[in-house]
Amino acid sequence: MKEVFLLEQLLPVRSLKKGDNDDITQERLIERKAKRRFQLLLLLFFCALVLSITFALTLGPVKMSPITVWKIALSHLPFFGDYIDVNWSQAQERIIWDIRLPRVLLGAVVGAGLSVVGVVIQALVRNSLADPYILGISSGSSVAATLVILFGALPIFGQYALSLGAFIGAIVAMVAVYLLAQVGGRIQTTRLLLAGVAISMILSAVTNFIVTLAPKESGIRGAMFWMMGSLAGAKWEYIMIPTVVVLVGTFYLLFHSRSLNVLLMGEEAAATLGVNIDSFRKILIIISSLLTGTVVAVSGSIGFIGLVVPHLVRLLIGTDHKRVLPFSILIGMILVIWSDVCARMLLAPQELPIGVVTALCGGPFFIWLLRRSSYSFGGGSK
Repeated sequence: MKEVFLLEQLLPVRSLKKGDNDDITQERLIERKAKRRFQLLLLLFFCALVLSITFALTLGPVKMSPITVWKIALSHLPFFGDYIDVNWSQAQERIIWDIRLPRVLLGAVVGAGLSVVGVVIQALVRNSLADPYILGISSGSSVAATLVILFGALPIFGQYALSLGAFIGAIVAMVAVYLLAQVGGRIQTTRLLLAGVAISMILSAVTNFIVTLAPKESGIRGAMFWMMGSLAGAKWEYIMIPTVVVLVGTFYLLFHSRSLNVLLMGEEAAATLGVNIDSFRKILIIISSLLTGTVVAVSGSIGFIGLVVPHLVRLLIGTDHKRVLPFSILIGMILVIWSDVCARMLLAPQELPIGVVTALCGGPFFIWLLRRSSYSFGGGSK
């Protein structure tokens, strides 16, 4: 059972008797095999990520070889530029360095951020249907983003107005949910979910109202396109902040992976094992909100990634968050990169919103999970 497995990980090792040696040896062999399998899968998915980045850069109206793509990318790095012969055109360099590479890297960062938040939110609320947008954060971003797109709000920030506005909207929504979920200084899971749903519905209604007041039809299309997710406006300036936020948040969560494991066992078990559940839950809410707000600000609302990836990872390697988090990052990166490739290639030269692609892929995956009788949506198998 999941609870027994987690308790064995977290409780101190008991004193051993002579008769226990064979059992301990067998357990160590099983653990060693699991560790090797984890390392092999990690290497496999890392190679898949590198290949995904490579092919995503080569695909497009202008075809390029993988060697040319990497030579162009490495030529801009300080230690490699002097050793690479320039045998490509200026147009090819602009396509790779200024258009495709920022877009692919931003997609990787967005996929990593959404996947990490999906893992955390599902552990936080102990609900297998939870995703990064369940707390209403994306709805807050949508309100601010539509104001910027349709009415030119925050004009003094120029090209950064959309990202800044979306982030401010996310923070406002986060604060509202946080305050509504508190009772006597404590946050209850049920109130957190209900507050998130309520805030999300209210802000979605506000967004729809703003759209109906739009002065131009083209602005409505742009707002709807953003709300379904897009990486079309990716630039190098948009990558640094989300990357730093995702890295810092992930390292913190990896450092507290055992506490995340305890959350799956319930509040009573967490208190028994010495985890300050109230303070840890507040920290998780803040981290999840910042990650979601930062990612949504640069990509719009890309659905299903944070919902599907945690389930897919648990099917592969189990429920230990020390292993779930790095795997979720890799798989999330790969999924968003290929979803973006499909979004820009399927109806070329027109683009689809990424949310359409992820929904078309995520829906059948969940139907398959429903038909899989051996899978428990709580994260374990039975």
